[in-house]
Amino acid sequence: MRSSNPVFSRRGFSRDNGHAGFNTAPQAGGPAVGGNPYAQGAGNPYATNPYAPADAQLGAPPQAPARTNVMTMDDVVARTAMTLGTVVLTAILSWVLLPVDPANIGKSYGIAIGAALVALVLGLVQSFKRKPSPALILAYAAFEGVFLGVISSAVSTYIADGVVAQAVLGTMAVFAGVLFAYKMRWIRVTRRFDGFVMAAAMGFLLLMAVNLLFAVFGGGDGLGFRSGGLGILFGVIGIILGACFLALDFKQVEDGINYGAPREESWLAAFGLTMTLVWIYLEMLRLLSILQGDD
Repeated sequence: MRSSNPVFSRRGFSRDNGHAGFNTAPQAGGPAVGGNPYAQGAGNPYATNPYAPADAQLGAPPQAPARTNVMTMDDVVARTAMTLGTVVLTAILSWVLLPVDPANIGKSYGIAIGAALVALVLGLVQSFKRKPSPALILAYAAFEGVFLGVISSAVSTYIADGVVAQAVLGTMAVFAGVLFAYKMRWIRVTRRFDGFVMAAAMGFLLLMAVNLLFAVFGGGDGLGFRSGGLGILFGVIGIILGACFLALDFKQVEDGINYGAPREESWLAAFGLTMTLVWIYLEMLRLLSILQGDD
């Protein structure tokens, strides 16, 4: 299973069994390694693993090795808190230091666009690196925060006061809801689920790109995907896609912990989760802006 998140899809924490239930026992007639990217050997996942337990037997379900440098849920939570904390801190600073008012609006928007481009480049660089770079990930978070701070300030000032707090609460609610549903196994991350999310995301982004081109060259709101009834519909779709990304990310994190991924991989988990939460927040902010702007 590969996540739609470009960070996780490159590394491939999980095996390609297409199920979220951690059916890690070897398949009949197939190798026991089961696609574990951290296992060695063609038959026994512990065959050449220097960190394997001494009593590991051929055909036994892979267990997290008893060593201190493996990724744990605490590691993922701590790194995600650091990354998201950087986003929030720089967003608050940019809101305060780069006011979106008539006297500074051009400067603020220019800095925000520049920060967004830098964040995009840093995110792409990290996505293709062989190993996670904490400094690069935190730098991405900082520039992303500058962009979000200016955009949030503009929306709060010119469209709907108080909408930012609502978008933050909405993003937290989506995160909590998806996490609860995933832990209860109401969401099954299968190969079909992954393919559907990927196809839907590609179609969504393509439509948004076409709408942007029409807006740039034709003026107005392009094809109307960002306002009115269509804007509300696509806002809801965007949030649902973000929720699906979260489910895929949770699956990848869970598999990484089960397979004994190195502790440094927790930075990739934090990076991927931050990207997904930023997506959800932006879609939530846009949807609420449309709804309150129409009142």
